[in-house]
Amino acid sequence: MEHREHPLLQATHGSSRHIDSEHYGPTGQGRKIYIQAALHADEIPAMLVATLLRRHLVALEKANRLKDEIVLVAVANPPGLSQYVMGALSGRFELGSGRNYNRHFPVHHQEIAQKVEGLLGQDINHNLEVIRTAWRECLTAWDPVDEYTSLQRTLMLLAHDADVVLDLHCSREAAMHLYTGEEIWNEVEPLSRYLGAQVSLLANDSQGYSFDEALCLLWTSLQARVGEALPIPNGTIAVTVEHRGQRDVSYELAEQDAAAIIEYLIHRGAIDGTPSPLPPLLNPATPLSGSEQFYARTAGILVHRVPVGSHVQAGQALFDIVDPSSGETTTLCSHNTGVLYMRREIRYVKPGDPLGRVSGPVPIRTGKLLGA
Repeated sequence: MEHREHPLLQATHGSSRHIDSEHYGPTGQGRKIYIQAALHADEIPAMLVATLLRRHLVALEKANRLKDEIVLVAVANPPGLSQYVMGALSGRFELGSGRNYNRHFPVHHQEIAQKVEGLLGQDINHNLEVIRTAWRECLTAWDPVDEYTSLQRTLMLLAHDADVVLDLHCSREAAMHLYTGEEIWNEVEPLSRYLGAQVSLLANDSQGYSFDEALCLLWTSLQARVGEALPIPNGTIAVTVEHRGQRDVSYELAEQDAAAIIEYLIHRGAIDGTPSPLPPLLNPATPLSGSEQFYARTAGILVHRVPVGSHVQAGQALFDIVDPSSGETTTLCSHNTGVLYMRREIRYVKPGDPLGRVSGPVPIRTGKLLGA
């Protein structure tokens, strides 16, 4: 294993932070897997999964079973990990600006398209390297203006040339689920099976520019630009994995998830060995645009009526909001038949607060599909 430090732009006098990356297997010699955890720094289950993954990677490297380079960043957001408000960790947004740490990653579509013009041919592997070289040049030339953008640049430089990117997160209270692109679902489906994901949500462009989506969007945009004239691969298979809810921190769950990721990498040929048989896919993939979002209409005590991971029917009651002053109860019901895959962890709400989400097979939303 090779350890590298990547300094971030200094935020204030007397402070400095850096990203630690661990590189296992044949470094810089071919295919590459990139895995990072807790870009939302308060999503601790992901960090524990990465920690246990490290143990697997150390043992596999000693056994000479790693066929691809595997890069692990167990703490993807040191700045967010330092943010506490009255004793509570707040790592989803940069507190100084309100920016979400997992939104608005740049892709440099136009600059890269201009750089590769006239250099692409009929060899798909050649085109892959030409595009990655141009992307690296754009990222290297990008001049971050603050710690937040230097964090984005560092993570993109580490991941842009990876064949597979796994961005490990968790939700508030949730079942295991994942997000990925429509065009690459066939490559991701085995991971959903091994993880036992109850929901797999697909979108090529949610307009949020999350880390995984930014990595995929370049390739789909170039494919659309050149059409069928030139072969452009899906250069990065990128996935956001949601390791249940914020309180689901246990060795048992983390080891289960780490072992599932190892099985997926064996299945892909990144690790030498015979993979375990593919488990059944628990539920078909559904469009992110088919996910129904629920919001509080009034203030009150939130009572969840359905456990996360439940299959629900259209018309089924999901949430009660009880007015403590009058005792009046407002009930919200699902319009979808699908899976309640995440819900709110705080039990008092005010109007507009998000309550939860139910997957659905039919698109019902357009525009920006990811929350803040």
